Amino acid sequence: MSAVAKEVSAAMRRKAPKAASSWPRALPSLDSKFNFKDTVPNVDAAHFQPLGTWSSEKLNQSRAENPFLMTWVPGSARHKVPNMTHGEGVYLFDDQGKQYLDWTSQAVCANLGHDVPESVVESAAYQMRTLPFTYGGIGITEVRTRMNQLMAEVLPGNLRAAVYPSSGAEANEAGIMMARRFTGKKKVISWYRSYHGATGAAGAATGDMRRWYGSDDNPGFIKAFNPFPLFFKHGGNGATEEENVQAALAMLEEQILNEGPDNIASIMMESIVGAGGCLVMPEGYMQGVRALCDEYVILMHVDEVMVGFGRTGQMFGFQHYDGVMPDIVSAAKGISGAAIPMSMTAVNEEIMEFFEDKAIGWGSTYQAHPVAMAVAYENVKYLLQNNIVGRCQKLAPLFEACMQKLANDHPSIKQFRSIGMFGCFDIHDPNGVNPKLQHEAAHAAFAKYKEAYNENGLVGLHRYPHIHCAPPLVISEEELIDGFQRLDRALSVLDEALGYDEESRGAI
Repeated sequence: MSAVAKEVSAAMRRKAPKAASSWPRALPSLDSKFNFKDTVPNVDAAHFQPLGTWSSEKLNQSRAENPFLMTWVPGSARHKVPNMTHGEGVYLFDDQGKQYLDWTSQAVCANLGHDVPESVVESAAYQMRTLPFTYGGIGITEVRTRMNQLMAEVLPGNLRAAVYPSSGAEANEAGIMMARRFTGKKKVISWYRSYHGATGAAGAATGDMRRWYGSDDNPGFIKAFNPFPLFFKHGGNGATEEENVQAALAMLEEQILNEGPDNIASIMMESIVGAGGCLVMPEGYMQGVRALCDEYVILMHVDEVMVGFGRTGQMFGFQHYDGVMPDIVSAAKGISGAAIPMSMTAVNEEIMEFFEDKAIGWGSTYQAHPVAMAVAYENVKYLLQNNIVGRCQKLAPLFEACMQKLANDHPSIKQFRSIGMFGCFDIHDPNGVNPKLQHEAAHAAFAKYKEAYNENGLVGLHRYPHIHCAPPLVISEEELIDGFQRLDRALSVLDEALGYDEESRGAI
């Protein structure tokens, strides 16, 4: 290289750095907003009046000026929801003095009605006075230890309560995480006709349309058909129940094999499907699922959120299926009678032992909240001391007879199912068609039915084309008959609104 070339080359090396340099870039400017940091809130003096003193006018004005959202319906639906002031037994009362019989125990959870046992009130008050909160990893209260022992005594077999979240969805989240951690596998199989909650994993495990809002994007969740598809029978149209069960189990096994048994952590199911229509699994099916889980080393996770703690005439729904013991059980609702948010996730002893030297990988600030534990503890003791499960068994024949009578009397009722104090009617139109598929808006007839339902003094949860019946477990025989009579009158409106002629309505 010539002397000139060397000089030019050296100069270029000095002027062009070898390393990459950042590019100049102006950050976006703040669109400044006043954040009221020095402003004293203008709080209505009426807030400092005792609860129960606001007038209807004041309540309605506040609702109009300070909107809030609903959950599974548009926010504007709040305008049609009454202001409830108090409850007595199985009844609720609005601010106009109208009485409503709670026909579905709210969301199938207010199992002891709306008079909380005094022992529950006293226990909650005691805990709030002595120690309203301690984080579960920092302090363990007496009531937590007591409740845990009670659950060990109430849960069947080798099931043990592991954690106490605040909702059924959280209980399912914990169960899913423990299944994945224990097995080292990720996939979870659950049914299309199911609901397990609206949080991340619980929403993804859900099968009904509520997962369409965004839960479908979570990976690792596989949907299967349980024995109750809408438009076909697993064994063919002429198949017996036993043949349908065998075909449904064969279909499930093939799905397990196609997904890979070594990839599947758990099969998750409601012991008795709740919102999807009070579906009681046919004889042999749950036993077959348990056998498949054992064969392919998959955990059986049973969701008892809606039916656990006595709703079906057994403490837990899975106890209706001879020989079936799940590995994981999630429960909520009935554990506290809905007096406070509370749930439980139980697992078998092998899973409990596995986590003795490792974290489960799930947590919540309010897990094992002392006040919630106190309420649930007294609630479960009340169930035991007053034999609420036995009471449910005693009322079940009358409950079923009343459902049978309404099914006989109303052409809009295609069929019904009941177990304990939990039942459901399926509705069809005069052409035998399902009038409310999941992707469709509700038939206009249901709006007229709901209006008649409320006019006849019923209040409850609506999941069309199903009509659920699940009154509080403390209901008397007279109140139960009265409730079915009120429902009878509302169903007559539905018959007509769906288009059944007068002759068919009178002939049934």
